[in-house]
Amino acid sequence: MKVPGADAIIVRHGDIGVKTSRVQSWMEQTLAENLDAMLSARSIEGTVEQHWGRLFIRTPAPHSAARAAADVFGVVSASPARSVQPQMAAISKTLADVAEKTYDRGSFAVDARRAGDHEFTSQDVGRIGGEAIWEAVADQFDPEVDLDDPDHTFAVEVRDTEAFVFRGRIDGPGGLPIGTQEPLVALISGGIDSPVAAWLAMKRGAPIIPLYFDLGEYGGADHRARAVDTVRTIAASAPGQDWQLRVADIGSTLESICNRIGDTRMLSVRRLMLRAAGEIAAKTGAEGIVTGESIGQKSSQTVTNLHVTDRITDWPVHRPLLAFDKQEIIARARSIGTYETATVDTGCNRIAPDNPETAAPIDRVEGAEPAAFEEWAREAAAEVDILQVEPKFEPNST
Repeated sequence: MKVPGADAIIVRHGDIGVKTSRVQSWMEQTLAENLDAMLSARSIEGTVEQHWGRLFIRTPAPHSAARAAADVFGVVSASPARSVQPQMAAISKTLADVAEKTYDRGSFAVDARRAGDHEFTSQDVGRIGGEAIWEAVADQFDPEVDLDDPDHTFAVEVRDTEAFVFRGRIDGPGGLPIGTQEPLVALISGGIDSPVAAWLAMKRGAPIIPLYFDLGEYGGADHRARAVDTVRTIAASAPGQDWQLRVADIGSTLESICNRIGDTRMLSVRRLMLRAAGEIAAKTGAEGIVTGESIGQKSSQTVTNLHVTDRITDWPVHRPLLAFDKQEIIARARSIGTYETATVDTGCNRIAPDNPETAAPIDRVEGAEPAAFEEWAREAAAEVDILQVEPKFEPNST
């Protein structure tokens, strides 16, 4: 809920708080830089302040700034707030003013938290502040106090030199600030799964280096455009990163694979991609590979086949969606804004054989691959095109 007179944003984090003091300070600084980048990218005026355990944004556009902050990895929640002196009289007066303008019926409660040395306790804020709210609205209707399940919550956070009054929280993605882990090469097909996997890796602090394999005639006319659009969408969650999409053309290689390999060809296609991704990881300073695979979702994603595909590379392959059901993945794709683009039909189903192998022995897979197979992967990695991608912000994101 909007707070009249709000001039600040309270930014809360989660996992950062369990780190050692040194690491927490570094991660909070990284989060502050990422918040500043998000505000700048959305043309929202604001100054980010770093305090131990909390970050604050001073801004003349508090509600837009709060929505922007809530899109930053590492942020658990953000609240537009009105800042006041950390004195009981100032807090009570502000609570009364906010109540007069935002509270018209139903039950209420005051949720007060305090850090620092003051002449009053959190319980005092709840009691005295509640009395101020009651008196402010009693002439208009009969207020009701409900500390367990109120219709309206008035929140107060008191710190050493300042107090903040607010009415609600905008949930953020949580996780860790991006840039606090090493980069990962993310295979991006533009489908439903891979953008979600990349986004989840970013949520845990790892910048991604997106890699798209152009399937040529096997991909359909809009296949590349769909991939570019999904990268633009997830880039909006980390506008401070340098977003370069690497495109590897494997259309002619796919034709050779389809002509030479039978029921294990899907595994060889995945192996080709992982081998090429490993080559790119070595060149870009990445520490691993991210894919959108989950156990059993497709014939190439059985436990046995995942083992077979991973044998082609020495790089760790991270699968954030490993245990996700499809409906869970779809729900997350909707929430991050990649679902609609991902469902555009691109007609790229011509690679799969009629009876794909679900439990292929490694020797049979390797035996079906021609001698030049790994060279094909190295060539694909050596001849990538690099596209500079600009983040795509939704019209209502500012």
